[in-house]
Amino acid sequence: MDNQEEKKQEENEIVNNQVEQEENLIDPSDVEIKEDSKEDVSQLEEKRSLGKVLEEDKTRDSNPQWYVVHTYSGYEDQVAESLKQRIESLDMKDKIFEVIVPKEKQIEIKGGKRKKIEKKIFPGYIMVKMIMTKNSWYVVRNTPNVTGFIGTGTDPVPINEDEVELILKRMGVEEPKYKIDLEKGDPVKINDGPFKDMEAVINDIDQEKGKIKALVNIFGRETPVELDFLQVKKI
Repeated sequence: MDNQEEKKQEENEIVNNQVEQEENLIDPSDVEIKEDSKEDVSQLEEKRSLGKVLEEDKTRDSNPQWYVVHTYSGYEDQVAESLKQRIESLDMKDKIFEVIVPKEKQIEIKGGKRKKIEKKIFPGYIMVKMIMTKNSWYVVRNTPNVTGFIGTGTDPVPINEDEVELILKRMGVEEPKYKIDLEKGDPVKINDGPFKDMEAVINDIDQEKGKIKALVNIFGRETPVELDFLQVKKI
């Protein structure tokens, strides 16, 4: 009887050892990740990193404010879109509220034709409305092609309300301004109208109306005339 019990115990130990060996054969690092789940894994890793920041997170100011974020030039729109996606995926909608690339409408004159365009007001910068905390700072600062906040080190400085209001006002203007490479005092040649082929000097520029006032030498006297932007060409 004793021999039978010992034999049964030995058989159980052998079975247990085999099960343990089979379990050890499965290495999580060897498991193939499907293509459509790679993004989820990446987001999970970032959430873990963000979790470490959250452990020490302290709100600097409970009120949302506008901050200026510096980007690589030409990547402003791409950064804004990436940041919006990160806010969604990292569930930061309660800390980061709005992301904009400040632009204004302009009329560009090329080849004697007017063309409406949108021009960046501050190339290389975007604006973010957020409650500044360690984790919200982390999310914005670690967005691809972001080089930093306007401020000192890890202490961003918010824009004052008057500046924000002026910028938003410029963005909201429906009637575009004229964009032209002319300044007061520039010599120009008139290419249309009664003063065609005469030279003049710009005395005043009205970007809202697309008009200039120029001084034309008529009969030995400088006479001010009003011209359209399209009527002159810089010498």
